[in-house]
Amino acid sequence: MASASQTTQTLAHLRRARDLMDRDYAQPLDVPTMAAAAHMSPAHFSREFKAAYGETPYGYLMTRRIERAMALLRDGISVTDACVAVGATSLGSFSSTFRDIVGESPSSYRARSHDAAEAMPLCVAKILTRPTRYA
Repeated sequence: MASASQTTQTLAHLRRARDLMDRDYAQPLDVPTMAAAAHMSPAHFSREFKAAYGETPYGYLMTRRIERAMALLRDGISVTDACVAVGATSLGSFSSTFRDIVGESPSSYRARSHDAAEAMPLCVAKILTRPTRYA
């Protein structure tokens, strides 16, 4: 069993990788790159990340990308431009993942009114519009 300092150290390394995903979500990130940021092997990193955050590293990255795409779509950017801006390489995969996470297609999300989110303070809107894959 790991000691408390090892657990704290592991979580600090995982946060480093999560911060990388939050900051560089539009860059081509793969599990070995994220694992290197956490100073772990890819397999160990994937297990530890899922245990700590409840989802795989790739799932977390895709949720961050979709979250950013939602903000861009609310601002009126095209679906294709949002796809490219968040680092997705395939419009089909992007649209499918968007639908899985948000519950509607990117084009229907873009087309509907977002007046409520625009009327809220940005810090509140970020929390309430954040997508969750396992809601």
